Amino acid sequence: MVSFISTITAQVESRKITLQEALTLARKQSRDALAAKHRFRSSYWEYRTYRTQYLPMLNLGSTFPSLRRSIIKYTTIEGKDIFLEQSVANYGVEMSLNKTIGLTGGQLYLKTALDRIDNLSDSTTTSWLSNPVTIGLQQPIFAYNPYRWDNKIEPIKYTEARQSYLEQIEQLNINAINYFFDVLQADLSLKIARINQANYDTLYKIAKGRYNLGRIAENELLQLELSYLKSNAEVETAELDARDKVFRFKSYLSIPENENITLLLPDSKANIKIDVSKALGEAKTNRGEVLAFKRKLLEAESQVQQARLENRFNANLYAEYGLTQSTSDFDKVYQDPQDEQMVSFGISIPILDWGLARGKIKMAQSNRELVKTTVEQQQIDFEQEVFLKVMQYNMQQNQLAIAAKSDTVAKKRYYVTKQRYLIGKIDITDLNIAQTETDGAQLGFINTLRSYWRNFYEMRKLTLYDFVENKKIEVDFNELTR
Repeated sequence: MVSFISTITAQVESRKITLQEALTLARKQSRDALAAKHRFRSSYWEYRTYRTQYLPMLNLGSTFPSLRRSIIKYTTIEGKDIFLEQSVANYGVEMSLNKTIGLTGGQLYLKTALDRIDNLSDSTTTSWLSNPVTIGLQQPIFAYNPYRWDNKIEPIKYTEARQSYLEQIEQLNINAINYFFDVLQADLSLKIARINQANYDTLYKIAKGRYNLGRIAENELLQLELSYLKSNAEVETAELDARDKVFRFKSYLSIPENENITLLLPDSKANIKIDVSKALGEAKTNRGEVLAFKRKLLEAESQVQQARLENRFNANLYAEYGLTQSTSDFDKVYQDPQDEQMVSFGISIPILDWGLARGKIKMAQSNRELVKTTVEQQQIDFEQEVFLKVMQYNMQQNQLAIAAKSDTVAKKRYYVTKQRYLIGKIDITDLNIAQTETDGAQLGFINTLRSYWRNFYEMRKLTLYDFVENKKIEVDFNELTR
């Protein structure tokens, strides 16, 4: 079995990093973690904005002043039209409290206002108009109500964003695992290259002595010389690749470039068998993708409803009741106010639209059916993906045991083969084959260990469930929004 620690910076005291420490660094300080945090914050404030629109809104409006000097047409009491010069200054202030009614899509408002008019034509005269209190209602009837659909869709979108953030964190773990094992694999490849270089150097020197004694043919000597030269080139290539992998690892985890690191080879976790039905149940309960299926269907249904109600018979009701007073004396502007009422009911009926409304309805219905079909296929693919990942993970323990045994056997076979070659029992071809199998077995173990850890965290991402702790994966979302 392969057992080593990274020695890329072996000559300098370095910081030792385990796989779990690498995952923690990825979640805390990687750029991807910061991006995931801000994406969630954006969704959080989008949801807060949606909730805010149902709260009462207090608004203040004013005009200080509005000046107009013009010539207007005026009809006298005798019925004659004359032109008069007019100079007017208007001042006004209004405060209103507005509340959206999500259930009906209407709006209720309460307002108070005060206006002043200064007539500047000849001598300045002032008039005041007060509306101490006015209550009103604006209510569309038979119209599409976006608030009703938002009440269904927006909470799902926010929950989906929360689950999506958890999935992104698990993807961070997967990315960190890949970078971590890239470094280990590159380091192992460099070790193998250096060992092969030393072995071929020794073998080449021995072969030269044998050739001088006439015990081997020139062809075998040349083959060993070629292998030795290739091993030198492989060392240089492996060194460059190892430096590149370390650089990428540090960059992803935001580790300072001048800090020396040593990666410790991880073990596998306890032999945990995951039940397919358990994994599928948790995935359906926890995954944001499942919520997205429901949201897409609701959005498609909303579009159909909107197409049906728009460009059809429509009506709007406006009702208002309040108090008002007009006077030239400001001290009396709020005395003995008179009541005022207003009711307006308007309808709109399209007579001829050349099939425009019908076409929009058909397009929306067609899109709804397309969404249904797509969602059904995505649900099948989703369940299949969970099933395959569970199967892959459950067989990883056996794969690790096989890889470890293969590594031990390959090393032993190479040792025996090398000894037989040194005493002249076999030729160089058999030695090269044994060397290749040994290198492959060592790298194979690292790749199998990588697959084990990657599959483990892919299972976490697919289900948002920790099968070691037997609990759902959660984070403090309040902390993210501070």
